[in-house]
Amino acid sequence: MSPHRADPAGARIFVLEDEPDIARLICASLSEYGFHCEHLATGAQLLTRARQAAPELCIVDLGLPDMDGMQVVRELQDGSPCAVLILTGRNDVTDRVLGLELGADDYIVKPFEPRELVARVRSILRRYQRAAPAEPAERTIARFAGWSFDTGRHALTAPDGREIALSAAEAGLLATMLRRPNKILSREQLLGERDVDPFDRSIDVRISRLRRKLDDDPHNPRLIKTVYGAGYLLSAQVGWE
Repeated sequence: MSPHRADPAGARIFVLEDEPDIARLICASLSEYGFHCEHLATGAQLLTRARQAAPELCIVDLGLPDMDGMQVVRELQDGSPCAVLILTGRNDVTDRVLGLELGADDYIVKPFEPRELVARVRSILRRYQRAAPAEPAERTIARFAGWSFDTGRHALTAPDGREIALSAAEAGLLATMLRRPNKILSREQLLGERDVDPFDRSIDVRISRLRRKLDDDPHNPRLIKTVYGAGYLLSAQVGWE
């Protein structure tokens, strides 16, 4: 994700969709708002293209001719971390949770309303912009509880020196919390949105995943604490350099 883009419009978006008509609809809807879209029909094509030119966001269909879309999401986060929006005909809770566990930022079920798709894309990109450093000279390395996190590289280093892999969604969430330590952050603040469905548990899934990577006991967390009815709090002194 480019940290210096002032507006989501103009972002590079890869659309992984094997149905040409649906792909055309997606690209036409996003292009109307200034996004630069590139259509890929197979998972292998997308992964190859992402290594050549990193996109700001990938829209991924789960039902593909060559591989499962979940595998694509996993490999994207391992090799070319970027924002991911799953757009699929699968309306199963298990798929939703798994997609979020693998690092997807959002999940839309077909048939979809193009205006909603555009709104979700803009929301995801704005969320990443707020989490990214605004200027090259800004202090970008946070040190907390023996850990260090480089917001520019999305690199998390454990107290023993191990480098922990983070998805783009996890990195954005951690950066948001590190910039406001010891403060209760609501789901709306963590997601960067004004209106969040009270039944949407995606932020809880991401917090759980982040706790595991920070070796934070989910039953008695010491770093990321749950404040019931209010949100979450990063309990640590944070220094920036």
